[in-house]
Amino acid sequence: MTETARKAIVVGISGASSSGKTTLARLLRDVFPHTFILHEDDFYRPENELPSKDGLLDWDCAEAINFEDMARALEHIYSEGTFPPFVDSIEDKNTVGKCTVPESAISAAKSRIEAWLAPGQPGHAIFSSSSSPSSPNIRLCILDGFLLFGPDPPLRRITDELLDIKFFLTVSRQKATARREARDGYVTLEGFWTDPPGYVDKIVWPNYAESHAWLFEDGDVEKGLSGDVLREKGISAFSEVVGSGSKSAGEEDGKRLDVDMEVIFEWAVETLMRKLEEITIKPS
Repeated sequence: MTETARKAIVVGISGASSSGKTTLARLLRDVFPHTFILHEDDFYRPENELPSKDGLLDWDCAEAINFEDMARALEHIYSEGTFPPFVDSIEDKNTVGKCTVPESAISAAKSRIEAWLAPGQPGHAIFSSSSSPSSPNIRLCILDGFLLFGPDPPLRRITDELLDIKFFLTVSRQKATARREARDGYVTLEGFWTDPPGYVDKIVWPNYAESHAWLFEDGDVEKGLSGDVLREKGISAFSEVVGSGSKSAGEEDGKRLDVDMEVIFEWAVETLMRKLEEITIKPS
């Protein structure tokens, strides 16, 4: 995709199930202009094509996702700047937990972004069209998914070629399990799925640990993220979960992976503005 043909910038937000991806995606959509969300969950294969593991359907592995269709959707977004008409989204029918970010923080972010979008400011040059305010120079797509980054096919193309900005959210096993088990279930193509007892321990967490070990120090997803790998792949993560130096005395490895959503939201807003400037504004 050439820069002159680009009509969108795609932000990938990934992390374990129940790490706060969808909550953050919706918050960013609500404070940034001309923004829409594409959900990886809308590219699940039909239930009769899903693999099984330990006698259970496995929704949390690469084989469950049609990455070819997801790549085609992203290509459409880059070329047209619109939500793909061939994607029938059911993900927004699923509920997420109560947003813990206070209205004051959301209002502060909106004010910060409004100032950044004012004439003469970087955001104005990025989003405003000289011909029509309703036809922006560029749109922002947020891709929310549990498995977006990987060093090998089929994920490598998504990671390296089809995502402009990449955020990774961390969560401890304890918190991820509690959040996932508190959910009612998920709307699917065939109807509704409810996790069987023990599904997180048998399927969700082991798959996450296996698929994301390459991002973490010593391959341990309950330790800090590897700064070297993040830099190599252009992935942004909250600084306090990168490397082992941030661990407080006596703190368990997994605990420091749990960062308050208000803190993550504020970090993501500032990081996203900076990354957008880096991508779109050429040095004079």
